[in-house]
Amino acid sequence: MRYTERIMAEKDTLLPAYLINGEDELKRETVLKRLRARIAKLGDIDFNCDTFDGETALGDDIVSACNTMPFASDVRLVVVSAADSLKKADSEALVEYLTHPSETTVLCLVARKLAKNTRLYKAVAAVGARAVIDCAPVKKYELARNVRGMAVTHGITIGDAAAQRLVDLVGENTVRLDAELKKLALAHGQNGQPVGVAEVEAMVTRTAEVKPWEFTDAFAARDVATCVSLLNKMDSVSPYALIGMCTTRIRELICTHALAARGQGGTKALAAQLKVPEWRVKNHAGWARRWKASELREALSKARDCERAMKTGTDPDTAFVEWMLGVMRA
Repeated sequence: MRYTERIMAEKDTLLPAYLINGEDELKRETVLKRLRARIAKLGDIDFNCDTFDGETALGDDIVSACNTMPFASDVRLVVVSAADSLKKADSEALVEYLTHPSETTVLCLVARKLAKNTRLYKAVAAVGARAVIDCAPVKKYELARNVRGMAVTHGITIGDAAAQRLVDLVGENTVRLDAELKKLALAHGQNGQPVGVAEVEAMVTRTAEVKPWEFTDAFAARDVATCVSLLNKMDSVSPYALIGMCTTRIRELICTHALAARGQGGTKALAAQLKVPEWRVKNHAGWARRWKASELREALSKARDCERAMKTGTDPDTAFVEWMLGVMRA
């Protein structure tokens, strides 16, 4: 057999076990669907598939299903969801099974975050080079680009700004993003035009809570309108936490001003001073230019008064909003 033919044959061969591991839910679902489709070509999948929930399943029951002979098919499929939630004894039963797995069963473990140093992870990895399938999520700054690719699978295109807006509204859950793209595709039709920001905002309801760092970034930029808008979408973050994060950002901007006055205005010097990665301070110089050093010091002083008022009877939300608006509009 020629080398290329041998490689293709190896790729087509089903392994006795797979681990679909990672926090990207859509990737996990897609990989599992493809595996089911491959096995369905070998026989009736409905008669040859068992599914277990790792939170409640017993290891012995899973092993018993794996050792069951297939019916009218060459292979059986045994799926264990939430495999990272298996109890130790049940996980160990699978580790033992994987030392001599059945040749007529494919065991598929699906996990959100199974650590590489666990015995179960290592046992699956030992089955073959392709046994562990990484479904780690992309970085948030790359997610909008992925959304554009996902849109094409639904027969539409979506612009950069619209894709980013969809991520802002829905969050980072790829299954939810895909579901919203399906809705947009149905409403948009086949008019040849890309989906725009206005269409996303009209069709998609916000389900993602605003991250606190989005608020502090807007605060540092002195963007009052954005701060007020975001504040209404942060139900789980207390005003005590917010004022603490804002004062931390104020101190960082004071440091930025001080370094610039010494002729050290670059991100490298600021990152070294604050002991953070350089990418964390890439916008600080621009934000600092929106504030005078005296305004930042005054904001810090008023934050002390605000915290005192919040702890002595004044409504915390009201006190925080008054402080925020007062220092940003100064």
